[in-house]
Amino acid sequence: MPSRTRSAVVAALALMALTAGPVPATAAPPAAPLDHTALDYTALGDSYSAGAFVRPWATNDGCGRSASSYPQQTARRLGVRLTDATCSAAEVRAGVLEPQTELSGPPSVPPRNGWAPRPAQIKAVTAATDLVTLGIGGNSVGFIDIIKKCVEQGVAAFGIGSPCSTHYTRGPGAGPLNGRFTALEADFATVLKEIKARAPRAKVAVVGYPAIVADRTGCSFGSWRQLGTVTKGDMSFLDTLERRVNTVLRAQAQRAGAVYVDTYASSTGHGVCAAPEQRWMYGIKDNLTGPGTQSDPPSGLCRMVPGNGEACTVLHPNLRGATHQADLVTRALTGLAARSR
Repeated sequence: MPSRTRSAVVAALALMALTAGPVPATAAPPAAPLDHTALDYTALGDSYSAGAFVRPWATNDGCGRSASSYPQQTARRLGVRLTDATCSAAEVRAGVLEPQTELSGPPSVPPRNGWAPRPAQIKAVTAATDLVTLGIGGNSVGFIDIIKKCVEQGVAAFGIGSPCSTHYTRGPGAGPLNGRFTALEADFATVLKEIKARAPRAKVAVVGYPAIVADRTGCSFGSWRQLGTVTKGDMSFLDTLERRVNTVLRAQAQRAGAVYVDTYASSTGHGVCAAPEQRWMYGIKDNLTGPGTQSDPPSGLCRMVPGNGEACTVLHPNLRGATHQADLVTRALTGLAARSR
């Protein structure tokens, strides 16, 4: 087996076993603090809300919450009191509605005894809560597992065709994937009802996912700062999958009378295939962004992934991406805060 093919196979096997998104070019001027008694803002969500892999992040509980995440940036801009319950690897059911036992960091290498389970995020919503953001759903449909499958099948197909799309649309993966979407719809509706019951006065914003691979131009097979060994033919499937998740979130928000924050449309030219200076998204293995020198020592599995990126960042927003999210969420919460007065 040629060495290049062997490296790709090793990388695919490593990713199959993984359990686990400079000065920002899009930074908006800080919003003026609200001119009334500070509101209570509670943020719920997964790694895209926690700002995973954007320096600096907390290291004490395996959730990887960044000081530059969109909840943190938004709270500073608006001068509101933030309760940040977001956590990497959270699902709607196992994470928001129920305790979370599977945590992915960073740090990617857990302590000797592992991370302690996290309480259900919904408990952070109380009668005193004025504003809520909810950004979650990708883990509930198994997005990272699907990425691993696409990496594996891309190696087996030598980068040709769309084997992953076939597996999940016409093959054995179609039924289970559709079942996950059915569960996501039900669970998301339950979360929004629970927020309403716990905080009847709270204004709620559902935050969608930014574009990862809306445009495959510029992506190269085998580039781990992009999508590794995912075939170009499967990239449109991944984009369709992400838009399908966002469609569920938007529909559920509308039914519940919540605001939907669309971070996808304005980020379509800034996914993993964009030029480095235009990218708002980390690739599978990439260099870290954010102030300071904090690092994430890679796990043994991450070290097996080819490429010279600092960490296995596995398709999360970088600092530019987190700031883009914050721009849109700040705008949405400013309107909601005005309605809360």
